[in-house]
Amino acid sequence: MILPRRQFLTGSATLLAGLTLGNTPVRPITLEPGGRLTQGGWLRGRLAPGASALTLDGKPVPFAPDGAFLVAFDRDAGTSAHLVASFANGKPAAETLTIAPRAWNIEHINVARKPGGVTDEAYMRLRKAELARIGAARSLDTGAQGWRQNFVRPAPGRLSGRFGSQRIYKGEPAAYHSGLDIAGGAGTVYVAPADGVVILAAADKAFSLEGHLLMLDHGMGLNSAFLHGSSLLVKEGDSVKRGDPLGRIGATGRATGPHLHWSIKWGGSRLDPLLLLNPAA
Repeated sequence: MILPRRQFLTGSATLLAGLTLGNTPVRPITLEPGGRLTQGGWLRGRLAPGASALTLDGKPVPFAPDGAFLVAFDRDAGTSAHLVASFANGKPAAETLTIAPRAWNIEHINVARKPGGVTDEAYMRLRKAELARIGAARSLDTGAQGWRQNFVRPAPGRLSGRFGSQRIYKGEPAAYHSGLDIAGGAGTVYVAPADGVVILAAADKAFSLEGHLLMLDHGMGLNSAFLHGSSLLVKEGDSVKRGDPLGRIGATGRATGPHLHWSIKWGGSRLDPLLLLNPAA
């Protein structure tokens, strides 16, 4: 049922006074290896039994019944973040995380930025409805467990656009590139990078910018979006496993040629899809 709703780990932990399992002191917050503590990165961890709440920089973070959790860091995240866990039988525990900055590909263009495309009233009504549908999809909690998995590439092909790159026109910054572009060729099948539930499938009518948009919920606030497809092979509400076919690469919406745009969000933070892939792959 759907309900609304390569950096290594560094940090300093404060052990929870009085928290024990039998006579053995228990670490209140355990950070799992393999996380990417950098802008656009992520971290998995686990809370000790008895946890009642978890926050990241003061904002609530969901966690599973077994204490497992995931947090992530926006492209423009600061250099540190603070995890605080509360427990019913002890004092709060804190973990300070050091977030490494990244050198983004910034291109300075010595011309004025071109105005946006069509801005007539009819288009704005259409776009408002599309954005509302995207927002509603992202608010769904499906209970998917893909957030626990190692992700796989959704399609083969050359990486034609990198996350975080940006153009600045005579001092005026344009929006940065919010995902990873894969030039896999028209008609190439793309697959689920991790287990999830389809929360949006624009199969019948393409969106104005995203084309035949497909969105997957991986659980714990983590979701993937796949843009510009020529056709979709799943429908809203479908549960998919890692590697299951989702759609075919195309050039629908605002695209200059066939490619798959894959973006990932955790809550309001935009993540670098490359950082969820196994570096060895």
